[in-house]
Amino acid sequence: MKIKTICCLGAGYVGGPTMAMIAAKCPKIQVTVCDFIQARIDAWNSDTLPVYEPGLKEVVESARGENLHFTTKIKPAIAAADLIFVCVGTPTKSYGIGAGRAADLRYIESAARLIAEVSDSDKIIVEKSTIPVKTASAIQTILSANNTSEATFQVLSNPEFLAEGTAVSDMENPDRILIGGEQTPEGQAALESLVEVYANWVPRDRIITTNLWSSELSKLVANAFLAQRISSINSISALCEATGADVDEVSRAIGYDSRIGPKFLKASVGFGGSCFQKDILNLVYLCESFGLPEAADYWRSVVTMNDWQKSRFVEKIVRTLFNTVSGKRIAILGFAFKKDTNDTRESAAINVCRDLIAENAQVIIYDPRVPLETIHRDLLEVGVSQNAINQNVKVVADPYQAAAGAHALATLTEWDEFRELDLPRVYDLMLKPAFFFDGRAILPLEALKKQGFEAFAIGKGR
Repeated sequence: MKIKTICCLGAGYVGGPTMAMIAAKCPKIQVTVCDFIQARIDAWNSDTLPVYEPGLKEVVESARGENLHFTTKIKPAIAAADLIFVCVGTPTKSYGIGAGRAADLRYIESAARLIAEVSDSDKIIVEKSTIPVKTASAIQTILSANNTSEATFQVLSNPEFLAEGTAVSDMENPDRILIGGEQTPEGQAALESLVEVYANWVPRDRIITTNLWSSELSKLVANAFLAQRISSINSISALCEATGADVDEVSRAIGYDSRIGPKFLKASVGFGGSCFQKDILNLVYLCESFGLPEAADYWRSVVTMNDWQKSRFVEKIVRTLFNTVSGKRIAILGFAFKKDTNDTRESAAINVCRDLIAENAQVIIYDPRVPLETIHRDLLEVGVSQNAINQNVKVVADPYQAAAGAHALATLTEWDEFRELDLPRVYDLMLKPAFFFDGRAILPLEALKKQGFEAFAIGKGR
């Protein structure tokens, strides 16, 4: 099938940017991005996109209104499409069997039923959402059982490997594009149709094709391996603090080993984002489901270490501030889970703020991209009461407002502007002794101490 029209179900962090890049690189293909949430679609059609990524606005504006469209009219878009990307949410289940580990596939199932309902021509269905192994079989079963026409469906797996903050460059020059399909003539023909779409700008040798199950599993494993490296170096950061070693020096030394490499060896207060924890927990559940408890325990420990790193950071703040932060102002710099994104999902800042509020601290938060409404929502979701938010949380417009009158300051996101703070000004604004807790190790510890701060950085021995 020569792809002329594409429909994407889901206008979130994956669907919107990915379809924008496909439209920009494939001007002969009409791309329609659909979502039930009108406000989200309105934002994609405005000058203020719902997703912040460097360079994304320019990509969207280059194709929007030409061959890139955003709409809530989902059924007509499905009916007209040759190829349908499924980019809906697959959050971790919070109820029933597998709660806290398994992926909640209700939105995947709803998408499959809707596709079957409105399709009267052949379709290629592409799993873009992160899903458990064998989900393609479930989608195919639902499509077949609900098909009322002569249409045929082929299901492919095409997981995304975007890193938030660098998503545009990742899509423009990807390490690889992974596509899995059924090992049948029809499945391979559908696979080749999708290959031809990406081949408009991606070299063929970077487009990897596999069977469906290998593709589905590869996404979970890739994120698990990356998160494992972060948890590993974070465990060493604690040892460095205890022994007087420097975790950055240790990371650099082992990173020169070609068998290890330097990436994802930056110690921090903990990893976050939409994928790492969710995908590891999904992998844990898969291992449990297939009777592999030792493997499940191994991967669960990666999440345990990440949680410990966040709680260890809060404990360091409380103990250093004379074993109490009750009523004290703690300035929090950064709420997004990493720089160059407005995504706060599983951000370390959420847990750190929650635990400081539980100690009755006054938390003053600044982030250049995360609005007050998102911060309040995230804190409510982790159990902070509205009353506690009203009394103990303040969101301000710049880092110096946060520092004013603060007993301590903590960096929780590695925004570039924090590397250029006017340290004398920050120091003068704070109460004395002025404590600085660098949860991302972005500022030289000696410079902080020279300025007069009582300073602590992840992985740096005193």
